[in-house]
Amino acid sequence: MLSTLPRLIGHRGAKESAPENTLASIREAARQGAQWVELDVMLSRDQRPVIIHDETLDRTTSGTGPVPLRDAADLRALDAGTWFDPKFAGEPLPTLEEAIALIVELGLGLNLEIKPYPGQEIATATVAVDTLRPLWPADRPLMFSSFEVPCLEVAQRLWPEIPRGYLIWEEPEDWAAIADRVGAASFNVNHEWQTPDTIARYRATGRPVLTYTVNDSERARILFDWGVSAIFTDAPGRMAAELSGSSVRVNRES
Repeated sequence: MLSTLPRLIGHRGAKESAPENTLASIREAARQGAQWVELDVMLSRDQRPVIIHDETLDRTTSGTGPVPLRDAADLRALDAGTWFDPKFAGEPLPTLEEAIALIVELGLGLNLEIKPYPGQEIATATVAVDTLRPLWPADRPLMFSSFEVPCLEVAQRLWPEIPRGYLIWEEPEDWAAIADRVGAASFNVNHEWQTPDTIARYRATGRPVLTYTVNDSERARILFDWGVSAIFTDAPGRMAAELSGSSVRVNRES
């Protein structure tokens, strides 16, 4: 499935133009020409998978406090749009099922980051995979990713056919051994810490390198020159236009 990996992946939808991790942001990413989007999944108190990045509700919703202290119905009732712009007032915090339905309708690929609340690594990965598997069309590209190795191990055990991206923030000494153990299909790394040598080191394992989060086209050109296969960006349409000089479409990697 990584054979269809695009050069640009919409980070949390199209985070520069719409409230992140919402249905509006997914629609905006598709409108801008993105072929894939990246979203984050976490569990509610009643063990439902919901789409949100932070461990708390304060930054991106009308709610406060930790995400896993609210049931999904309560989370679904929050306003996840006004903080970004009043025109998005009433935009709900979506469930994973709602996000999947829209992504499938729009014909997009998905990188689902399993982002558990601390201590919920196994449960979050299990619920996310079990929820996604019966709903996802076999012909649509899909990848799981996580910073948490237990999450990748669960995804590997429950749905081994789906590629897994090993997200790295601070590189552990045994990063290559971890990638082998979880059967990682790619390294998804912070672009700010990369050099030609680090990218070459990752690529030497035979895996493509994806970098996050890149919103400057000159930086993107440098990363692509170093051998990066794809970048996560908050602005897929703008970045595509700046990289191509004319087209606003997000072209696939050649």
